[in-house]
Amino acid sequence: MSAKPAAIRTHGLTHIALAVRDPKRALRFYQKVFGAVAVSENEDFIQAQTPGSRDVLVFERNPDLAGHAGGVMHFGFRLVDTAEIKRAVRAVEAAGGIILRQGEFCPGEPYLFCRDPDGYELEIWYELPTPVDPDKA
Repeated sequence: MSAKPAAIRTHGLTHIALAVRDPKRALRFYQKVFGAVAVSENEDFIQAQTPGSRDVLVFERNPDLAGHAGGVMHFGFRLVDTAEIKRAVRAVEAAGGIILRQGEFCPGEPYLFCRDPDGYELEIWYELPTPVDPDKA
């Protein structure tokens, strides 16, 4: 019997590139909601990073494809605290996004789904820490 090939080793997902109508408008939304900072840009392209992480969002001007998810249902951002969910609702609405639904996956794990101005669906949620199993630590 042959061994299965080993999975490649990565540092994880590095970025998501979104087709948008206006890169500057897209950046403003993600700045207001997530504090994203532009790290590279030109007229048709902006690369931004969220603070405190290595998340990279790329906004590429392509009005014909803007908002077409191509099979991607949504992408998500995990909150550091449950209280942030209320701030997230206010920030999304103030930045021109639309709240689609919100609730709790289970007690103590609030979530919201929203759309950005280009029509992409985002999930913002808090995930309870997984208890550490002392036998596996």
